[in-house]
This record gives sequence, structure tokens and C-alpha cells, in this order.
Amino acid sequence: MSILPRVGDDLPRLVEEVLRRLGEDPAREGLLGTPERVARSLRYLTEGYDLDVRDAVGDALFEQDYDEIVAVRDIQFYSLCEHHLLPFFGTAHVAYLPRGRVVGLSKIPRLVDLHAHRLQLQERMTRQIAESLEEVVRPDGVAVVVEARHLCMEMRGVEKAGSQTVTSCMLGCFRTDARSRAEVLALLRARP
Repeated sequence: MSILPRVGDDLPRLVEEVLRRLGEDPAREGLLGTPERVARSLRYLTEGYDLDVRDAVGDALFEQDYDEIVAVRDIQFYSLCEHHLLPFFGTAHVAYLPRGRVVGLSKIPRLVDLHAHRLQLQERMTRQIAESLEEVVRPDGVAVVVEARHLCMEMRGVEKAGSQTVTSCMLGCFRTDARSRAEVLALLRARP
């Protein structure tokens, strides 16, 4: 479920109207079924509106006496730019410093997807991922770095193919302590 079903079942009809206004014939063979496919696609790509951070994590919080950095790198994501409704995609790198409890590792990519599956700005999505992890786990620090390509910059506008945008959000000790920040950034940048 996403926010789109709440506007009614007329989304396929609206897509059909867009096709007509673009000068297309929605009845031609190649476009048959396109309005329904586009509606399903948009519902999937915006399902994050109906997901709650605590539901995404569920009961995957565990009391654990571990006080070193936990990092999950190279989490692929796909999102839609809220300005042009064009895709942006890339990888998110997420780390936290536990304070008496840890979260199941698979829940970190779920938090990324929860926020990516909304109309987004990369800057806001980066902060939302960090704040969600902080809210649920209550660690000493959270670090999120997102690297993405934006088709609104590659297909239109400045048309700079392959350019990457990098954003970061540091909370807790990763924001206030330079040594902790340097350590987490080295972990997130490390390559095998």
C-alpha cells in the first residue's frame, strides 16, 4: 500500500489522460495496459508513506553489551525526486555506535527503503534514515552517507551523466567527537 490508493482508483485513468496530452494513443498496442502498470509502479515506489519506522524494525532489537561501531555499507536504493518525479538511485552506508542494544542487520536496509520509497530529496532522505535509526535504537551515535545519481540532472537540465551527489548526516558522538567521526567515515569508505 502507498499513499496513491487513497486518492481513489482513478490513477490509471489519469495516466491515460497524460498519455493523450503527450500526443499518444493509449489504445495502440504498445501502450495497452500501460496506465495500470504505471499505477502499480507508482504505488510500489511510494509505499514508504504507509510504513512506520517501528513496524519496519519490529522486534529485532536485542540487548547486547557491544560498544563498537556497527556498519552496513553499499545498501542499494531507488527513489523518486520530488521535483521532477524522475529516479535517483545509489547506495547508502549506515553505521551506529550501540549503547546496550543492537538492531537486526536486515532492518537497516529496510529503514533505507522505507524512506527511499517516498517522493524525496536526497538530503532529507539521508537525515530521515539517521533519525529513524536513532529513534529506534537509541545509540551513542549514527552516521549515514548516501551516494546517488539523479536522472533529473542526467536526462534533462544540465545533462551531466554519471555525476554523483554525496550527502551525510552525523548524529550523537559522530557529530560531536572528531575522532569518532573520522573512525566511522574510514569504515564507511573502506573497500576490500
